[in-house]
Amino acid sequence: MFDFVEPRVRRVVAEQLGVNIEELTPDVSLTDDLAADSLDLLELTLALETEFGVVVSESALERVRTYGDLRSTVRALLHQRHAADARSGVAPLEAWARVVSSRGEASGEIQRVGCGARLEVAVPPDLSDAGLAEVQDEFAWLGERGVQVNVRRDQHLGPHRAARPPAARRLIA
Repeated sequence: MFDFVEPRVRRVVAEQLGVNIEELTPDVSLTDDLAADSLDLLELTLALETEFGVVVSESALERVRTYGDLRSTVRALLHQRHAADARSGVAPLEAWARVVSSRGEASGEIQRVGCGARLEVAVPPDLSDAGLAEVQDEFAWLGERGVQVNVRRDQHLGPHRAARPPAARRLIA
């Protein structure tokens, strides 16, 4: 359900700590292996809070030692927020997305296709203008990396119509 978490955590950590994405294995120590100090960890936490709309408590941050711990913490916070939204009656947005390389080939991951790629996101036709803008904002960071993002309403999506577009993956935000 939260397949989008890992690539985004990886991107934020790499950017904040100035390391290569390949270095971010689950067991790599943020402080020992990546030389992050307490200020680096605070800035990283703030960037993750902004990226995911969560709050990382000081006690949760104290338990984080490795990249894997950090990824698990963000995932757990998102699960908690999703559960709280469900209890409050906030319905998740269901949408379909597909990644197309600059050569026109469908792919599963945006990181593998790189600059010139296109992300196509289809949302239900009854999504409000504000909801559409929110989805566009959610993917705006990709545009900064040379990925064209197209978010559109699709009449084939909706409560009784869940036809899957070719080479698309289901998103729940």
